[in-house]
Amino acid sequence: MDINKHKLVIVVGSVREGRFGPVVGSWVAEQARRHGGFEVEVVDLADIDIPLTLPAESPKYAGDSYPRPAGMAALTSALAGADAFVVVTPEYNHSYPASLKAAIDWHFTQWTAKPVAFVSYGGAAGGRHAVLHLENVLTELHAVTIRDGLAFPNYFTAWQEGQPVDEAAPGYAKTLLEQLAWWAGALRTARAAAPYPA
Repeated sequence: MDINKHKLVIVVGSVREGRFGPVVGSWVAEQARRHGGFEVEVVDLADIDIPLTLPAESPKYAGDSYPRPAGMAALTSALAGADAFVVVTPEYNHSYPASLKAAIDWHFTQWTAKPVAFVSYGGAAGGRHAVLHLENVLTELHAVTIRDGLAFPNYFTAWQEGQPVDEAAPGYAKTLLEQLAWWAGALRTARAAAPYPA
């Protein structure tokens, strides 16, 4: 890994049949690689074993000894090694998918003192309700959420051939990535200097 770059993990949050998330995730990864400040890894939750039943003890207190299923090892490793995240989420019934909530809840310290940006898609609201809920959840895990996200209303007509129709979208993505890179650098330096007081 290039030490001058931040490790960015893009989490594709939907596992629904016929989902659009991988298209959005691939486009975000392309923008991040063009930015040049990141080593990019895309984690698709559809490829991960994520049970809805959790152990009695919280991962907050169990740390590395938390008993996660073997099929979750790749996700846990990616989250732990990340300097920053982009969460790609649709909006289901005014919120985000259960698959994403389960993936978040199986972890704790992997999110701590790291920046998270959001790219959402949906109907008229463009997934913004989902992001509002995610901001609350990830703040509880001591992550730092990025203000400038990307939302794609009516995504079914707003994309063609894997690209957003809106020509301004790459510019908005650049702003998101610039803020994410700044926070990734600041928080990585802080974590190296002293343990986060969770």
